[in-house]
Amino acid sequence: MNKLKKNHFYLIETAKKIINARFKENRHHFVAAIRTVSGEIYTGIHLRTSQEKDDVCAEVVALANAFANGEVDIECIVVVNRIGDIMAPCGKCSEIFIELCPNAEIILPGIGGGRVALVSQLLPFRKATNPSN
Repeated sequence: MNKLKKNHFYLIETAKKIINARFKENRHHFVAAIRTVSGEIYTGIHLRTSQEKDDVCAEVVALANAFANGEVDIECIVVVNRIGDIMAPCGKCSEIFIELCPNAEIILPGIGGGRVALVSQLLPFRKATNPSN
């Protein structure tokens, strides 16, 4: 695991600003920020509904936002909660990241604020599958 660098802190602060501005109880509890290889930052906010099974994760929203803008080379990802703490992505989002951007960095919770790993390290016992099967 690597230590945080200046560009990581900027991505974290971007996510914190959005959750501070947009947090709404029982609606938006997480924000994800994604930086692409080109340096662009895309964000997404958690969408909670009264039917929890219909919630949409902030990570998926941010990734879809990047892809919709033609950005498919993801460099780094972070997720923060409503009080600005760094969070690990859920299992579903980890699976999506592993499939779509396995070589991206992900900022995870850690002593002193956070640590950096590769997305491919999120689920170490995941069985590799071929999406065409």
